[in-house]
Formats: sequence, C-alpha cells, structure tokens
Amino acid sequence: MSDGRIAICPGTYDPVTNGHLDIIGRAARVFERVVVGVVNQPVRKQTTLFNAEERQAFIEQAISDNGLGNVEVAAFSVLLVDFAREHDATAIVKGLRAISDFEYEFEMNQLNRSLAPDIESLYILASPDHSFIRSSGVKEIATFGGDISRLVPPAVAQALMERLKR
Repeated sequence: MSDGRIAICPGTYDPVTNGHLDIIGRAARVFERVVVGVVNQPVRKQTTLFNAEERQAFIEQAISDNGLGNVEVAAFSVLLVDFAREHDATAIVKGLRAISDFEYEFEMNQLNRSLAPDIESLYILASPDHSFIRSSGVKEIATFGGDISRLVPPAVAQALMERLKR
C-alpha cells in the first residue's frame, strides 16, 4: 500500500496523545516513511509543559511500543515546509477533529502552499474514539487528578501526574 513517499506529521505534541498516535500510525500505513516533527518553540503557545527533548522521547517510546518501524521523530525550529524539504517529504499529514481544526488548517494549508506548491497537505479525520482528545484537555484533567490513562501513553500519563499534581 505504500507509495514510497515521505510524509511529515508536525505538531507541538505537548503532550502526545493517543489521538496523535492514531494519526501517526495511520499515516505510517500509507507512506514509506513518516517523520514526526516536534515543534521546538511553538508560536501559537507561549510555553510548553514539556521541552522538545521530553516530547520527542515520549513519541519515540510510543512508536517503539506500537511497532512503527517506518516512523522517526525530529524536533524542528524552522518553517514547516523547510523542515519537510530537509527530509525530502512530499506531504504534510495532519489530523482533523472538528470544524475549528479545519478553519486553522485551511489557512495554514494556503500559506504552506504559497511557499511550497510541491508539498501536499493531507488530512486524516480523527477516529471516533479519539476525536475529543486535546493535549490541553488532557493537561487540565491531570491537573485535577483525573484519570488520563485512556488518553495518553503510560509514560506520558505518569509524567503529567508528577508534573501537574496539586
């Protein structure tokens, strides 16, 4: 089923959720290689709970646990299209959960397309089991001691509970 092409799955991943991993895994079934791009210094969010190295390690452990041998993880601090070119990627793959995601992604697609018309943006709709999961929501639940074990990988759940416990 693979077409030999390379895709980038970019995001802040603060923290990585099971929804993110679902999108990454589904992209890995379609593409020869998937590079998960961890935004080092996000523009939309002033600070992150976990630094880029921690976020990268969480994803590496999760993809190893899920047997995704054609997926690699790299942090980046450049334009997304430049990161894609550095990895010879022909596609940017992102997940969509709701209409609000579409509005933002539509604008980003137009900007990226103006900078790199040779790199396609592809969108995978969230699975129903994961369509409600947002990193910010997971952090909020963890802050109040709620059960996040079904929302994130075990290492992430433990780190969140340690970092956010009140």
